[in-house]
Amino acid sequence: MTGSYWGTKMDFVEKYQSVFVLVAILGGLALGQVSGVAPLADQLILPFLMVMLFAAFTGIPLSRLRSAFGNRRVIGSSLLINFIWSPLLAVALGAVFLRNHPALWVGLIMLMVTPCTDWYLIFTDIADGDVPLATSILPYNLVLQLILLPLYLYVFAGQLVALPVNLLVQSVVLVLIVPLVFGGITRVGLSRQMGQQWFNRRFLPKLSPLQIVFLSLAIGAMFASQGKVILNNPGLLALIAVPVVVFYAINLGIGFGVGRVFSFSYKEMVCFNNTILSRNSPTALAIAVVAFPNEPLIPLALVIGPLLELPLLGIIAQVHIVIRDRNWWPFDTTVLFNRN
Repeated sequence: MTGSYWGTKMDFVEKYQSVFVLVAILGGLALGQVSGVAPLADQLILPFLMVMLFAAFTGIPLSRLRSAFGNRRVIGSSLLINFIWSPLLAVALGAVFLRNHPALWVGLIMLMVTPCTDWYLIFTDIADGDVPLATSILPYNLVLQLILLPLYLYVFAGQLVALPVNLLVQSVVLVLIVPLVFGGITRVGLSRQMGQQWFNRRFLPKLSPLQIVFLSLAIGAMFASQGKVILNNPGLLALIAVPVVVFYAINLGIGFGVGRVFSFSYKEMVCFNNTILSRNSPTALAIAVVAFPNEPLIPLALVIGPLLELPLLGIIAQVHIVIRDRNWWPFDTTVLFNRN
């Protein structure tokens, strides 16, 4: 998911993000039973998501793109896993678990082809990983998913559901380009006006709770608007939880394997694992809302992302800490990421 201030531990809102999402789901379902609420809620989903994405993109330093590729082993491996392996894995998991539910399959694909654009930094820090290295990967994740997501959907999802290309393009522009531009303008403007130190210490810490609040509002609005669909298909959201958990298990194993092959230090290994595990479910959710107006199960499938991701990443962080404390990682933990 998301989190805009780096090198710090989670605050209250971040720590209980899954609780916020769960309350939003239950509250949305309850409100959706009230006459007249569903149409209003439907109109609120996209504005809530736009505010959330604006907050997320404001914290992303795209100026790092040129100088970020210092550690080719870690960053290159991360990009290969995120943008080649994970999309193929998502298609395979969908074929195994969701072949009779094409809309959920598309939702799974959208979730797995959009790597996180900053939430993983917090869990990298919790497990004593290399946060500066993780930060340098962030702008690449954003730019590449912006370019490749429409292509992935065209190639992988076009045979599963009707793919309105014009709406897909509109969704990318509306959901990604517009918040990215306004976020960049805000970042540059406030940094120049108030100073970089003020921006990093005073403004950025307010963005992460804002993202989670508006994501929860959007999820609540979605469940309010689609309450009848959900209540008529109560088991569908549970179906997608299985391939999501399998995805995390497989990629975690791959992370340890790649780390051993390339002799990553402990800090590099933690950074790498978090970058290939964390998913950008809010962005995928926002695009799904616009691109698939006639397929409500696609965005609903993406709700399982933020609901599962926080506890899973928390467990994985504890696994990393145990490995560190018991000296189970075979490579020098003091090696920094300036090795190429």
